[in-house]
Amino acid sequence: MRFIIELHEALLIAWDAVRANKLRAGLTTLGIVVGIVTVTLMGTAIQGIQRGFRQSISVLGTDVLYVQRFDWFINSHAEWLRQQRRREITWSQFKALERQLNSARAVAPMVDIREAVKYKNRSATGVTIIGTTDQFLVTGGVGISEGRFITPEESEGGRPVCVVGAQTATNLFRGEPILGSRVYVGGHPFEVVGVLEKQGEFLGAFSLDNQVVIPIGQLTAHFVPFPDYTIQVKVGDESRLEDVREEVRGLMRKIRHVQPGDDDDFAINQQDQFIKTFNRVTGVIATVGLFITGLSLFVGGIGIMNIMFVSVAERTREIGIRKAIGAKRRNILIQFLLESMCICLFGGCIGLALAAPLTLALRRLMPATMSFGLVGLSLGVSLVVGVIAGFMPAWRAARLNPVEALRNE
Repeated sequence: MRFIIELHEALLIAWDAVRANKLRAGLTTLGIVVGIVTVTLMGTAIQGIQRGFRQSISVLGTDVLYVQRFDWFINSHAEWLRQQRRREITWSQFKALERQLNSARAVAPMVDIREAVKYKNRSATGVTIIGTTDQFLVTGGVGISEGRFITPEESEGGRPVCVVGAQTATNLFRGEPILGSRVYVGGHPFEVVGVLEKQGEFLGAFSLDNQVVIPIGQLTAHFVPFPDYTIQVKVGDESRLEDVREEVRGLMRKIRHVQPGDDDDFAINQQDQFIKTFNRVTGVIATVGLFITGLSLFVGGIGIMNIMFVSVAERTREIGIRKAIGAKRRNILIQFLLESMCICLFGGCIGLALAAPLTLALRRLMPATMSFGLVGLSLGVSLVVGVIAGFMPAWRAARLNPVEALRNE
């Protein structure tokens, strides 16, 4: 109880000292303000990037394997040249894998190209045309907002039907009836039987809604007779992902006649690869941001330390009087530490006040929000800097000899 009373008294004295020197305290906090603005915006930006990234890559599916000719991430030019020599994945290889793989929930081939799509006198260029089967509804994690998806009978070359993405539907039909309409994909007519649910963008690079899904048989008949296939394997249970991955690898080596001891001549990609690469990139960004923040806080801390030394020198006689009437070293130490912490906390609050509108501006670029945890972290950093910057001056004040202090003029 006595310690609490002493702490309360020291806090009042420290606050009065800060109020008595408002201009000096305000100018001293500039380094802290810059540091807090930096750390707050950095944390807000990283959280926003992470949130947007998770939303984007969710389309890949956490339990989906992508059997392809190339790896998603290639580390060297030599590796890229080596992978260029790999054989293409063929339709017969897909069928063999589909037939022999029993542990997966669904398997679907996929080939994508870019073509113009027309409806009446309206056209859209650069639309992604995806050729696949009915199983893509499961492996691709897509939903249907209107109509239906392609059927098994249509998948391998039946009726020329298609399912359009939300953006393509908006651009071409503009409120007109969609289902049953005829569009021309690369000059070939297709009947629209469904509309996909809105999916958004993939990593800000391209829209997942600017696409048209057609049966794989129609794609090979009209556009690419012998494509390089991507095979999507929906596991259905993340706990079995590695087991199914090894099974797929073994089957593909057998199907493609890869000799024992030779490297795989195909790749099995998954969402986890994007996450690992993203974490490395954000780690570098965070390191650079922390360095800038640390530099700003260091400069601010040095400034506050100097001001606190000046404050101790100006109030030497006051310290002597307090010690003469019974104040202990810890009372003096706590008083000046609290004064330093108050100055830094004041700077932290100004920094947060400046960071708030900047965060609103960031929201136009990414889903960024200033969370309570980030606010608490910024204020905590301010207090820690106050303790570190104020410790040496407070320690010197606490060790002053009361007799010599009283002689000071």
